Amino acid sequence: MAEGDAELEARLAEQEAFEPSDDFVAQANVTDEGIYEEFEENWPECWDRAGDLLDWDSEYTQTLDDSNPPFYKWFSDGTLNASYNCIDRHIENGEKNRVAIKWEGELGDTRTYTYQDLYREVNEFAAALRDLGVEEDDVVTLYMPMVPELPIAMLACARLGAPHSVVFAGFSAEALATRMQSADSEYLVTCDGYYRRGDALDHLEKANEGLESVDHDTETVVVDRLGDAGHGHSLTENQYDYDELVAEQSGNRIEPVERGAEDMLFLMYTSGTTGQPKGVKHTTGGYLAYAAWTAHSVLDIEKEDTYWCAADIGWITGHSYIVYGPLALGTTTVMYEGTPDYPERDRLWELIEKYSVDIFYTAPTAIRAFMKWGSKFPESRDLSSLRLLGTVGEPINPRAWKWYYKHIGDEDCPVVDTWWQTETGGMMITTLPGIGTMKPGSAGPPLPGIDANIVDTNGEKVEAGRAGYLTVNKPWPGMLRTLYKNDERFINEYWAEYSDLDSDDADDWVYFPEDGAKIDDDDYITILGRVDDVINVSGHRLGTMEIESAIVGVEGVAEAAVVGGNHDVKGEAVYAYVILEDGYEGSDEMSQRIVEGVEDGIGPIARPEQVIFTPELPKTRSGKIMRRLLEEIANGEEELGDTTTLRNPEIVADIQQKVQK
Repeated sequence: MAEGDAELEARLAEQEAFEPSDDFVAQANVTDEGIYEEFEENWPECWDRAGDLLDWDSEYTQTLDDSNPPFYKWFSDGTLNASYNCIDRHIENGEKNRVAIKWEGELGDTRTYTYQDLYREVNEFAAALRDLGVEEDDVVTLYMPMVPELPIAMLACARLGAPHSVVFAGFSAEALATRMQSADSEYLVTCDGYYRRGDALDHLEKANEGLESVDHDTETVVVDRLGDAGHGHSLTENQYDYDELVAEQSGNRIEPVERGAEDMLFLMYTSGTTGQPKGVKHTTGGYLAYAAWTAHSVLDIEKEDTYWCAADIGWITGHSYIVYGPLALGTTTVMYEGTPDYPERDRLWELIEKYSVDIFYTAPTAIRAFMKWGSKFPESRDLSSLRLLGTVGEPINPRAWKWYYKHIGDEDCPVVDTWWQTETGGMMITTLPGIGTMKPGSAGPPLPGIDANIVDTNGEKVEAGRAGYLTVNKPWPGMLRTLYKNDERFINEYWAEYSDLDSDDADDWVYFPEDGAKIDDDDYITILGRVDDVINVSGHRLGTMEIESAIVGVEGVAEAAVVGGNHDVKGEAVYAYVILEDGYEGSDEMSQRIVEGVEDGIGPIARPEQVIFTPELPKTRSGKIMRRLLEEIANGEEELGDTTTLRNPEIVADIQQKVQK
């Protein structure tokens, strides 16, 4: 490392706060610091700002109806159509030739859709769905990878007033069947297959297997993604080719169905503590307004931008910040089918250079992988088009934040570290990039209009610097309305912990997202992880996130996962699974440095019992670390649980062998 680079790294390591540049602030969408006070004084009408970003068929007269908490209603007497708001109105405003979607396949094949192209195909597919029998309020399941037909199908459903339920393509046939059964969905849109790391994967076989477990008749539309590289499937009875259906509807137009603001836009199933997936219900008016407002104010999206959220549409991030938020604002959104390191580890940076991406939004998991691979890959590409960076999905530790800021943003792009959930519909805690000081490791303050607190088990606010539980004390437009056909579970899962369930006063109802957090003197919130991500060492409850952050703060560490293992004396002990950056070795010296890093950062009580160096961590296809397996390995269990959902099951035996040694 050159002397100048070493000095820069040392300066960044010590710096605890960063300001947006004057140039960024000068062009930012939101720059008035008074917005926080304005939202507080003018709540809930402050959220008319979000409603004003949409076109309404019938204007609403009441911003919030809180007469029946926690079943809040937003803009409830207004009517609109989400498909119209994401497509038609931009064409009517003279933007028909603006690019809506830039899609890149894993093998380098590309497709570009202008707003006029999108309008044409969405209308034709909506007409095809209607001919198949889809009516208003029918739930249509979409089981597809990152191909353009997925957002087209979402917008076609929205045009018809038919809620969609997207099932992540990496999920199993059983997961598909469970969700279709729960949603009473009689329609499925899927595809023959897709590419992953150069291989053509058979997706239709998995979809057909899932359909065998659905106990009602279904109509299935199949997109031909693979062409001649496909697996030679023949469509069976009640299965239809997507291209043929669209061709038959050439030139047909569907008038957007006028939907009430509280009518369901989509279902999204998410994991539940009981093991049964929860069908999170999001509505048309509040959700779309909130997605658009947060995309505008936090991601700073302008219609002239080329914007890339490197998530999968199978998750809520893709719904809000690949499809609905960006398209409602009339910008260009990038979609990529493949993985970040195929065919080379500079793949994402190649695409940013190719498309002159202005805004890039990705996950800390990916950033830690980029760190491990080294800065030479982004440095080989021209990333000067970037204006803003974002992170989503989990807390980002300060070291990874600073690496992202330096090597991807060239110390010139603000980084918005966003906390939110499937249930919240959009961002809740983060800095506004044109206003806020950025503190690496801390998501930031609650957004304007969001009343978030950190409390103890009695619901009392904790002091600055103390850990507690994150709560949200007022409703917001993007919030879930209920769990599909299960109001009781909705209350028990999200409201029962800190609310007065017998009260009719909205002020007595508190949303509990089940995350631990702490707050500083500036009201910046640091997310510590799920409340069940806790290790109890000798009676001390330690958050895995804090320990992992301390480990990744050690020079040479790229990523870490911490779990609790059984211990005769302590009850539980800390086991750390660590990935090192290229050029570093898993030696006793490195292990000792990690232990010292944890002791210095948290205290001796958090000292790892064992540090296990590994080239990879067991991760699901969506990138989540499967900590359950790591706990089983730490406890010396010979028979491990299900590994079929892993994208790298081969690493499990390797880790197991290292622990046994």
